[in-house]
Amino acid sequence: MNCKYSRHITLVVMLLLTVAAAMAQDNDKVLNRQYADMKKLHFGFSIGMNFQDLNITNNGFTTADGEQWYADVPNHSPGFSVNVLADYRLGQHFNLRFSPGMYFGNKVVKYINALGDATAPDKTHYRQSQNIKSTYVVLPVEVKFSALRRHNYRPYFTSGVMGVVDVSKDRPDQLQLKNSDVMLTVGMGCDFYLPFFKFCPEVKFCFGLKNMLKKDRPDLQDNEQMMRFTQSVDKIKDNMVVVTFYFE
Repeated sequence: MNCKYSRHITLVVMLLLTVAAAMAQDNDKVLNRQYADMKKLHFGFSIGMNFQDLNITNNGFTTADGEQWYADVPNHSPGFSVNVLADYRLGQHFNLRFSPGMYFGNKVVKYINALGDATAPDKTHYRQSQNIKSTYVVLPVEVKFSALRRHNYRPYFTSGVMGVVDVSKDRPDQLQLKNSDVMLTVGMGCDFYLPFFKFCPEVKFCFGLKNMLKKDRPDLQDNEQMMRFTQSVDKIKDNMVVVTFYFE
């Protein structure tokens, strides 16, 4: 995972530890929802945040007028996520989970001309940016492996695949991305058994499998100033970190 995520991951781990410390209880107290994990099928919902990233492979293309553009996503802004959940019990430690939902977010791509003059009056020949807004419909299917319950909490890990469809109508002129992707997901979290429901904070890492770059751009045939950005990139893959709070 890209080191740019380290700050977000640190905040998430601190949050989970804080929640665990606040909600964990001594073993001599009453167990909440003792039979919650015995249900063959149960439902829930979640809200959370997502941090979207693009893994961009630049190729060092040099334009006819001597420009060499490199693209990157140096910073991340939190987006909003909402899902519904269906959980099917496979055994004492394993559950199959389906949690369709929507992720709202954006990626700000920064372009730097490596051969440009940073002191030139016209900064567009040295530095540009592009805000790519996304509205994802997500279809995650995951297997949840849970440890043994310890009083009113139970840690777990998840792994699976997630179909992603971008239904946003925002189609920028510089780099354009394809509308659908398939992502591998791995995550970790903890079930906290409260008197009336389970509260489950979780952090999940998502890795896109497809090259999302639209290389064929007939709309830019007569616009070399925009086409140079597409020519400078070979491959783009989606990555995400998702922080989710389940209520089950």
